[in-house]
Amino acid sequence: MKNTTTALETFNVECNSEKLMVLETVLDEVSYRKLMALENEKLHRFIADAIDLCRPDSVFVCTDSPEDIEYIRQVAIDQGEETPLIIDGHTVHYDGYYDQARDKEHTKYLVTNEMDLGANINSIDKASGEAEIREILNGIMAGKQMLIRFLSLGPTNSDFSISCCQITDSAYVAHSESLLYRPGYEQFKTIGDSTDFFSILHSAGELDQYNVSKNIDRRRIYIDLEEELVYSVNTQYAGNTVGLKKLSLRLAIQKAARECWLAEHMFILGVKGSNGRVTYLTGAYPSMCGKTSTAMLPGEYILGDDLAYLRKRNGSVYGANAESGIFGIIQDISETGDPVIFKALTTPREIIFSNVLINEGTPYWLGDGRETPQKGMNHSGEWFEGKKDAEGNGIPLAHKNARYTIMQSELDNCDPNLENPDGALISGIIYGGRDSDISVPCEQAFDWVHGVITKGASIESETTAATLDKEGVLTFNPMSNLDFLSMPVGQYVRMHLDFAGGLNEVPHIFAVNYFQREGGEFLTGIRDKHVWIKWMELRVHNEADAIKTPTGLIPFYEDLKKLFREVLDKEYTLEAYVRQFTCRVPENLAKIDRIERIYLETSGTPDILFEVLEAQRQRLLEARDKYGDMISPLDY
Repeated sequence: MKNTTTALETFNVECNSEKLMVLETVLDEVSYRKLMALENEKLHRFIADAIDLCRPDSVFVCTDSPEDIEYIRQVAIDQGEETPLIIDGHTVHYDGYYDQARDKEHTKYLVTNEMDLGANINSIDKASGEAEIREILNGIMAGKQMLIRFLSLGPTNSDFSISCCQITDSAYVAHSESLLYRPGYEQFKTIGDSTDFFSILHSAGELDQYNVSKNIDRRRIYIDLEEELVYSVNTQYAGNTVGLKKLSLRLAIQKAARECWLAEHMFILGVKGSNGRVTYLTGAYPSMCGKTSTAMLPGEYILGDDLAYLRKRNGSVYGANAESGIFGIIQDISETGDPVIFKALTTPREIIFSNVLINEGTPYWLGDGRETPQKGMNHSGEWFEGKKDAEGNGIPLAHKNARYTIMQSELDNCDPNLENPDGALISGIIYGGRDSDISVPCEQAFDWVHGVITKGASIESETTAATLDKEGVLTFNPMSNLDFLSMPVGQYVRMHLDFAGGLNEVPHIFAVNYFQREGGEFLTGIRDKHVWIKWMELRVHNEADAIKTPTGLIPFYEDLKKLFREVLDKEYTLEAYVRQFTCRVPENLAKIDRIERIYLETSGTPDILFEVLEAQRQRLLEARDKYGDMISPLDY
């Protein structure tokens, strides 16, 4: 009891007695003892305020013990938020029919007059926004149990670690976090009374007869950067509710800026080289640009599929996965295309499927390569072939954004450094985009500054019919992180440029484009990306030469021919090489014009960005004078 007394003494001094009474009154003896073992005044205030505001019937404090974590999983089943399937460990969860994705419109920053996050960042006055969200949360957990989770972003007890406390009334959300993040209760003990942690308060709100959030018209996700606090209400979809995901990425970007590291929307891939060598590359790709399929390349290691923290240490860059699990889009995962994931999804282990079709206890999803049933249960309730929604739209057997949640350690290709507190040495950064007639399949930047500006800060991606009902519209997405920025774009670019300062080993920067087309025909195959990645691995170690072009360094034909044979057992023709690596000067010049216009309208853009873009423009103009509008790689 000695430690409990010490915590209570501190708490009595720093907190008012009314809040203390809330904790003593609502928490049972076991949960009260668990909480008081964490001697942190800010944490106690956050939890006491949440209880006082939301007024749950009971509170469960979850530690790192297997018994506590299993309790969360069982509650998810008992409350009907998840249903067991026929394969051991598999469950299914359904979000509401209109609660199937991140709610961009109602995700806002709480800002004061002194804060400048830049243009096009969704925000609301802090005082009014806080009043609104707290009014919605007032008494919202009546009749429910509040679940309190302690978790870690990044490997525990390392310089990558960020302690997090998530409060929720959704056992599905709390269970998802068991699969996606490291337990952090014991880590919280080590931070003492530090205020350096993230806080998340979520409620699914009132549930309807299908056990899904009812009042989605009052769905709100508000982010307080000053308090490092996230509010989320009237939603169940994990992207809106699991606060350690993209919501905490926004907090981490600000934290990284203060502490001189990078929090990025990147995978980390371990590429196998000669003599047992493993080379780690990170990659930032917008949606539908091949990010997941690159992270999951067969025969390589996956260290992370979505969020990466990059830190400088001893003159080099080290990276760690902010997460330890995968909340992945399940559409088009098949036995032939994604054998590692498909095996994991169809064998016994702990997995949460969401918004898929269930027929006789078996999950089915779009593009799974199997013969699918004509009826079952899905996100719309009882489903049958040809079913339409209230607006007359056809309802597919599973949602396009259907997901699976799984521990990354369950994958056969999981990298052994996943929990390494030191992270992995990062040798290269890849920026991916999607365009039909501008960029070559793979290219290396001349140096760090050139790469940050022309590859990362200039990412464009063509929309698909599934996203905007209009295909081929180029959208600007610097570092594939625009949706999650919590600072002006110009400041974000400057942060990347400055990051290389003091490094002895500066990561190489590459760019990829898997979507070149001519006459509607794709110029590269789905599996060809593996060759581009293997070439990058060789370049990092100076084991392949490159051709200098106006926009960067590209592979020699003979090197690619050899790699196609070794990696894919495929013949690679000179004709294919020329078509893929021809520089299209007019299209590249037009892109520079577009990017330049955007940054001219962006406050705080560093001058060097315009200088680097102008230098690239001049190289393209000189090359056009010499070779014409279409420059074959054989011309250089």
